[in-house]
This record gives sequence, C-alpha cells and structure tokens, in this order.
Amino acid sequence: MTIKNLLFAAALLSLALAGGCATGGNGVVPPQPAVNVTITSPANANSNAIYPTQSLTLTATATNTTTTAVTWSLTGAGTLTPLTSTTATYVAPATVPATASQPLVTATLAADTSVKGPFAMTVVDITTDVAPLTLSVGSGLTQQFTAVGVPDDAPQTFTWTCTLTSGPGVGNACATFSQDSNVSGLAYYTFTAADSGSTGVQVSAASAFDAAGCSANPKNCTIANATLVTSRVNGTYAFRFSGYDSNNKATAVVGTFSALNGTVTSGAEDVLTASGPSAQNPIPITGGSYSPTSSDPNNSNNAGTLTLTTGTFPDKFQVVLDGAGGLEMIESDGHGTGSGIAQISAAPNVFKSGQTNAFGFTGVDSGGNRVGYAGLLLMSGGMSGGAISSGQMDSNDNGNAANICGAGPCSIASTSSYTPDQNISGLWHMVLNSGAATLKFDFFIASGTVNKGNPLTFYAISTDPVDATHPAVSGTMVLQDSTRTPYNNAALKGTSVSALTGTGANGGTNISLTLGTTDGSSTNGNGNFSGQFDQNNAGVILSYPSSAQSPFAYTYSADSSNNGRYTVQVLGNPGANPVVKPLPFVLYASGANRGFLLDQSSSSVMTGTMNPLGPGGESFAGSELPGIFGAATTASGSSAVTPIAANLIVTYPGFAAPGGPAIPNPYVVTGTQYPPYTPPLQAVAGTYTLSLSGAGTIALTDPPLPAAANYVIYVLGTSGCSSAQSPVCAIQSFFMMDEDTTNLDASIIFAQQ
Repeated sequence: MTIKNLLFAAALLSLALAGGCATGGNGVVPPQPAVNVTITSPANANSNAIYPTQSLTLTATATNTTTTAVTWSLTGAGTLTPLTSTTATYVAPATVPATASQPLVTATLAADTSVKGPFAMTVVDITTDVAPLTLSVGSGLTQQFTAVGVPDDAPQTFTWTCTLTSGPGVGNACATFSQDSNVSGLAYYTFTAADSGSTGVQVSAASAFDAAGCSANPKNCTIANATLVTSRVNGTYAFRFSGYDSNNKATAVVGTFSALNGTVTSGAEDVLTASGPSAQNPIPITGGSYSPTSSDPNNSNNAGTLTLTTGTFPDKFQVVLDGAGGLEMIESDGHGTGSGIAQISAAPNVFKSGQTNAFGFTGVDSGGNRVGYAGLLLMSGGMSGGAISSGQMDSNDNGNAANICGAGPCSIASTSSYTPDQNISGLWHMVLNSGAATLKFDFFIASGTVNKGNPLTFYAISTDPVDATHPAVSGTMVLQDSTRTPYNNAALKGTSVSALTGTGANGGTNISLTLGTTDGSSTNGNGNFSGQFDQNNAGVILSYPSSAQSPFAYTYSADSSNNGRYTVQVLGNPGANPVVKPLPFVLYASGANRGFLLDQSSSSVMTGTMNPLGPGGESFAGSELPGIFGAATTASGSSAVTPIAANLIVTYPGFAAPGGPAIPNPYVVTGTQYPPYTPPLQAVAGTYTLSLSGAGTIALTDPPLPAAANYVIYVLGTSGCSSAQSPVCAIQSFFMMDEDTTNLDASIIFAQQ
C-alpha cells in the first residue's frame, strides 16, 4: 500500500471513529428527552375542589426545550385570560357547572403545537359546617358556634341565621343572636326570656358566596340544632373522680346523683382513700347544685360549678360540659386536687345477661405505690345480678406483675358474682375470685347502650380494706363488642390513639400518646403494629417527629383464647443509639382497636385506653377541628399535677386572600382556663396545627409564660360530614399532652365537643 493510500485509509478510520463517538459507539443516535408542558396552580389551591368565582393564576412550564412560550385555551365553564407567554388567569363560574362542562385548561407549546399540557379542574359548591352540632342551651346563658367552609382556601366569610324551631314564634329569628365582629366564623346565641316560648333553635351559616343561604341549599350546610332548657344539668348521673387529698394521699370516688333543673336532689357515693374505703360507704348525697359560670365571657353555657352535699371531701367541682351534657370535673373545694367525669346514666335495662365487659382500674397499694389492673368479665345475670361465669385479669403493683392474684393472666373463677344494692338504684356489689385473691368492688351504671359505637359503661371502685394484696383502685368497665368475636389478630385491624399515664422519674409523671395501626396479620403468631408516639417522662420529651424519634415498627399478638386479651409493644425509643426496646403492654379489648392498656412490668405502671381513630382510612385537615370543646385533665399520675378545666374555642379564619399565599398559621385557639391561675378564670389564646394523620400541636401564648404551654394533640376521628360532593367533617374529640421540659408533672387532657 502506498503512503497516499495509507493516509486515505487512516482518514476514513478517523471519520468512522468520530461518527461512532457521536452515536454512542454503535452508529445509533440516542433518543432525545421528550419536550413536555405542565401547568401548576398556587400551592394552596386544590384543582379537585375549585369554588365558584375562584381566581387562579396558572403557570405553564416547558421542559427540555429552549422555547417556552405557550398559547392558552379553555373548554368548559369559566373564563381564561392569558397574562404572559407562560401565565394565565382562570376564573371559575358563579355556579357549579354540569359534569360535561367542568373546566379543562390546555397550554400548547407555540414552537410545536403537538406538545400540550392539560390541567383539569372540578368546580364545587362551598359547603359549610356549624359546630357544636347538637347541645342544650341553659336559660340566660350564652353559647358560641363556629363555622368553616370547604374548599379550605374558600373565603371564610359567612351569613349566619338563627331561628326558633317550636312554640308560637316558630320560624322567627332568635331574639339575641350576633356574629363576632372580628371572626366571621364565630357567632353567639343567648337564651333570653324573649325566646322562652320555644324549646329549640336552629343555627346555620351560609357562605357569603351563596346568596340563597342554607334554607334553599341545605345540602351545602350542616345546621346545628340546640334545645332550650332551664338548666343543662338535669337527670340521673353516674360519676367517677380520682386525685389526692390535702395530705397528698390518693383518693377516689364513684357515685350517682339526680338533679332537677340544676338542683341536686339525691344520690350516693363510695369514697376510697389510701387507707381504704370510708366506713360510711355508700355515703348519701343529700343535696347540692349546679351553678353556671356566667362570668365566663367565652362560653357561659359550657362551664359551671357542681356541689354535692356529702359531709366529706371532695364536694365542690369546677366543670365544663360537652355537647352531650357530660361534665368533665376538677376539684375546687381547696381540700385536694383531682379530676373526673359525670355522665347521664343509661337505663338499667340495657344491662343484660351474658355481657362481657373489659375493665381498667388504677390506684395505689398499701405503701402508696402505683397499681394497675386490666381484664375481662363475663357477667351472666343481667340487671338482676348473678354469676360472673368467667374472666381473666392482669395486674402491676409497682413493677410486680404477680403481687395481686399471681402471674398474669389470672383466671377469674366462676364463683365470682355481682348483686344489685337493695336500697340504691344503679349500685351493684361485685366479688372477684382470682387465684388466691378475693377482690370486692362497687360499681354504678354510667352511660351508653349495647351499640358498639356507644358502648355501655360502668364506674367501679374497690371496697376491700387496703393491705398487701388489696390495693385501693377505681376505674371503668366497658361492654365488649360481641360482633367482633373471635378476638384474634385479624380482629385488631385499624388505626387507634392510645393515651397512657404513669409515674415518672423522680416522682414526676410519665405520659404518652400513641397513633398506631395494627394490620390484622399474623406472622409467626405476631401481627404488625406501626406508627408514632409522643412521650413526656417527667420533663424528658420524646416527640414525633424528631431526630430521636422515628416511626416505630412493633408487634402485637392475640392470646390463644381469642377472648380479647392481647400483648402489644408500645413506647421505647426506636431512634436512640442503641435502640431502647419497647415496653410490653397487655390490652384487654372492648372492641376493634378499643380497650384498656396496662404496662406489664415497669414501676411506672402506665395505664390508659386505646381508642379507634374514626371509621378508618381517614385523613384530616386543619379546618375540621374548629368547634367548642370542653377540656379537662383525665387522671393524675402524681399529687403534684395541677388539674385544669377549660373551654377551648377553635376557629379557622382561613387564608389572607382567596387563592393567595397562606398566612403563617390560619388556625386559632381562644377560650378560658380554670386553675392554676389567679384569678381562677383566665383567658387563653394561641394557634394549632393538624397533619393528615390526625396529630398536631397547640401552642398557647396567653396567659404569658411560665403558664403558657406547648401541647401535642391526637384527634379521635370525625363526624357530621355534610355533603358527598364536598364533605365538611367536624372532629368531635382529641387528646392533649404538655410537651414543655419545665413541666415535670404534666397530664393528659381530653377535649370533647
């Protein structure tokens, strides 16, 4: 080969190699990234829930191209105004269009009309919700109502109405009703003599965009109905109370009282101290009264003072009332501290033969150490009394799980029994024979029905003299849902909230809230339990989420008996290095994801309840929380806890401007709190957050520090959804837990609409 030919061949080879580099080495040109156009809306706008007349600035973004200009088009209802080569303004129609006319905006790339970006929207009515939904209003008292509208970014401006629903003025406007001058979603009704001919009122709030109001479009409104009464405290109640006397010794009370329009006419109670039951038990309640706190500017209809004439303490309580008329109570007689609850008693005939009840009791042993029980009882005799044909229980006495009846679970013998009291209606006496122990109790019928959504409840208290194997305990029994049997792993499926209280380090309190999901599965005998929790162990805070607290993945398992006893792993510290293992708990289920929890081994002796998180599959929005809540301490793990009661008024003013940026926190808490402040009636103010999971926070900024507090909240579900198209749901209850490191004696607080 000549040098010329050699050079020519080299040139050809060089061209081939150059071409190979350009095509990836195999002569094939690689695919180029596709050119796309996407449309985005403001962050707080939900394209699936655009409200009538809502204005949105849409932005088109072209990728993988240097030419980004688009042309805009609209099919369906509304108007579209191009602003720039990449932005346009869409304005929804004044009324909801037919399905076929729902808006579709398209951005087409000007340089290549085959490239299009669609953006579909759904226009929905603004749907409003008023809370509280049902309650009674006392004569001369003022009740507040809150309103919210969805979609959440809709203007939170409302037109309120209040009309009489009975009597000669039926259909007339309420005599004394007003909208708050600062918060559109807040209104006040006062039951004055001018409305005394009526027995009820109806309160509604329509969106300011809905000129027809709720009367023409009831499907777009959840309307509150209030009953007008002489006094909110009327009927027969059962109550329970636990706390500490003036010597910081544990005390507990269960009982019953009857009231007629606020005047207590009769009743009886059992009193239990660390030394044992009162020699007078049952102690007669010969009188007393309920007096509304009319000086409370925030909600006089939901707060008051209950006194019970007994000749002993506690006998005076500051109370807050929920929508159903239940009283959450804290002692206010100056002779001790504590908290409790009173509820309208169920009819005795709902107590039937063959009902199984789960129970959880807490108290102290003869040395003043914390004790807890949990168990199940099959009560065979109904309201006439009879045998407790079977059952089992576990106990924890200051870390000793075998001190009461032996190693758990202890069987409850069929020689156990209960009998109705011959003189006091609603009182029963119970004897449990378990292992070497014979344990005696009194109990009263509290609230509820045979319906699993509102199960029959009893308040119980021990009547044994206190000694080494007979602690002083009290607590609750709840009817087990018989439709869930067998109670195997599969029966425990769903999400729940658990609230636990115990003694903490250095004599403080150890409290926690858990949001967990059981999957109903079984692998090697265990089901899966996953979720999150917050814990305050005498000021040592383990919060979620944090660097020290990752989601947990634990296990649970049903006993082979499948009767409702489970072992469940809770707490620990999965984010620590090394990991702190979870504590073993026993759960005695009263229903699916519902029952009583008992720490099986630690000296903290954590006790509490598991409660289902609504019907399942829920996600939560901050706008679902607004309402009027009565809140009070549930139980004190230490005599240093200062129980509180409060009216919490939760509102949702909304965003700064429709379709605009969100204000820093559009969720507001106001209201009134009773002790520990001086004067005893103190306004509170702050803000709240709520995540999709149902966990959130409340930060109170008034009263000022050191009284202000930071709480974590775990909600228990919703009700009252008003429309399938655009549902508005109200959260009915939630737990609060103080997460301030300076509070070594914090408590769990329960809030109920």
